Amino acid sequence: MNSIENVSRRGFLKVAGISSSAFVLGMSLPITSSQAKSSASAVNHELNFFVSIANDSMVTLVCHRSEMGQGIRTSVPQIIAEELEADWQKVTVVQAKADAKYGSQGTAGSASIRNHFTSIRQIGAVARDMLEQAAANIWQVQKNAVKAQKHFVVHNATGEKISFGELASHAAKLTTPDSKTIKLKANSDFSLIGKDVKLIDLDDIVAGKAQYAQDIQLPDMLIATIVRPPVVGGKVVSFDASEALKVKGVVDVIALKPRSIPVGINPLGGVAVLANNTWAALEGRKKLTIKWQLGDKQKHNSSEFSKQLVKKVQRKGEKVATKGDVYNHQYNENNTLEATYTVPYIHHAPMETPAATAVIHGKKCTIWAGTQNPQWAKGTVARELGLGEDEQDNIELNVTLMGGAFGRKSKADFIVEAVELAKTSKRPVKVIWSREDDIQHGYYHSISANYCKAELTEQSSADHWISRNAYPPIGWLWNPEAKVPSDNQLALGFGDIPFALNNLSIEKHAVDSFVRPGWVRSVACINNGFALGSFVDELAVKAKIPTRQMWLNLLGVDRHVDPNKNGFKYSNYNLDLTAHPIDTKRIKNLINLISDKAKVEQALPENQGWGISFLRSFGSFVAAATKVSVVNNKVTVLEMHTAVDCGIVVTPDRVKAQMEGAMVFGLSIALMGEISVKDGQVEQNNFHDYPVTRINQAPEMHVHIIESDKPPGGIGEPGVPPVAPSITNAIYHASKTRIRDLPVNKVFTV
Repeated sequence: MNSIENVSRRGFLKVAGISSSAFVLGMSLPITSSQAKSSASAVNHELNFFVSIANDSMVTLVCHRSEMGQGIRTSVPQIIAEELEADWQKVTVVQAKADAKYGSQGTAGSASIRNHFTSIRQIGAVARDMLEQAAANIWQVQKNAVKAQKHFVVHNATGEKISFGELASHAAKLTTPDSKTIKLKANSDFSLIGKDVKLIDLDDIVAGKAQYAQDIQLPDMLIATIVRPPVVGGKVVSFDASEALKVKGVVDVIALKPRSIPVGINPLGGVAVLANNTWAALEGRKKLTIKWQLGDKQKHNSSEFSKQLVKKVQRKGEKVATKGDVYNHQYNENNTLEATYTVPYIHHAPMETPAATAVIHGKKCTIWAGTQNPQWAKGTVARELGLGEDEQDNIELNVTLMGGAFGRKSKADFIVEAVELAKTSKRPVKVIWSREDDIQHGYYHSISANYCKAELTEQSSADHWISRNAYPPIGWLWNPEAKVPSDNQLALGFGDIPFALNNLSIEKHAVDSFVRPGWVRSVACINNGFALGSFVDELAVKAKIPTRQMWLNLLGVDRHVDPNKNGFKYSNYNLDLTAHPIDTKRIKNLINLISDKAKVEQALPENQGWGISFLRSFGSFVAAATKVSVVNNKVTVLEMHTAVDCGIVVTPDRVKAQMEGAMVFGLSIALMGEISVKDGQVEQNNFHDYPVTRINQAPEMHVHIIESDKPPGGIGEPGVPPVAPSITNAIYHASKTRIRDLPVNKVFTV
């Protein structure tokens, strides 16, 4: 249950970073079962959002989520301001520090708005109600005789009005009403939600004034770079720092404590060079001589591992979901299709590499970092410092802007590195990761194989469908015995196939892990979406019908799909399946829209082709269409479209930007994205051998947003999964070459 409190007199202003205010409301949100596992979250009051109003009418809204370019520091306050009836020009936003009073601050899974849309609205509505009650008391009229409008409360009969600032101190004396009794605005009355507003951080970003983790400067601060074990689980046997210490500016060389498997979100260990400037720190580490004990993960070679995964998925696996009988059926070989799809290790490669600064004075530890999960990081640091739960207030974690993250910065390893070195050196330390560090020592999207088999029906649909996958599970980070994905991972575009199938078997395989797996933007939806989108296109080709029609045929009649009926424990991205259903009508609308907008069935010149695909993920529905040309063995992407149905849209420009970013991200994955591992070591080290999409590769892009009054879905991740299959499908239709193993540059020049 949500609870909203008048906290003006409870000392929370300092926590929120607000200097003064006459009226402050804080909201507590219910914690999820996963959050409850963290004692730092299981507090009595998880005050996630604040709204404060000063006597000068300025409204300060506190955003407890982290900004990494997705616009959450704009959209969350925009929702509150909508219900508050605030003038957006008189609204400022404060970034929350890591604090248990905010409950979960994790900014991941495209969850910030889809999970809390109503709750966020309620705090604005309660504040509005209290301001209206304060005005009614002053005028000595019933509350229904007044109405909040654009930063004032207006007397309906006379037109007289009182500003929010004048009412703030009066509202602060009132008892907070039960949020369930406060009526929220009708969607038709929205004046901010659904409208584009100026990005909160835009001016500072454009002017170069925005502060990122790399920008932190403190007196007496040292810059640290670290040589980490080349193989996960490796340890330092010995090192020679004599030459490194001769580099001008190098102050010290420190061996980090060795770390064991399970690796969790802890550092990898290694040797750190601390210097007065970045150049010296980077030069000094080139001079280190280190002898390593690499451990048993050095036997790993990704090319051989991928072949092993392919062999695994050819065999029957452990049941995930079943319906009917696929194994006693006599398949017609002429109408049956089998295909196996592989995706390599993939890296996040954010433009801003990880960085964190820490300073320790006694038991007090202050940190500056770009982190997607401040509470998780803070708890990890507390354990590192040996602090008890009642001592975590000694840690102050300041959350900076992030220049991209995509899941990488939910891990706290780089933050713990800064804390460890600050403690050892007894000086402020900023740990910086070079591009090479980031690519060679990150957390990676798991290498994977997906197998699909189905038989075409007389109605140009398919049945007797088998799907299998095999990939290292993220759970291995904490449990070395974990060999299969969790149900939550299997729910990502695999166990929730929306097709009208009478006979279905969805299966998983157990595999070992060798590098750190992590959440890369849209997680397992990348490989599951690639397989599903590609296989539907292949079925369409075999049936000699347009791909659009195959999607429509497979989806069947309009209905809400419940994967639980097939024996699968479906998490639905932690959303209520009734409020956020798998709605085949919405899917078909998108398939038709993207096909019509892109004109995918119009005749094209020779060597050109369109490809389409779709995946529902994180509560939203997204279809993609891509046109390519294939000439002289070179693929050129000519045009891309994305259509998105994400329910109520808060900030359309942010949705458009996220979809455009997803197309670029998907292009990188499809065309060039591959991390290869040889003898346990990542072979790539910079953008020359792990390239991302360049301007000359980025085509004309179009985003089509469906108007909807449905509850909001996620938006940061859902745009990615359908992009890669739309590209490879287009390549097939342009060249008749089917790409089943990403990336495309294994076969074509890109």
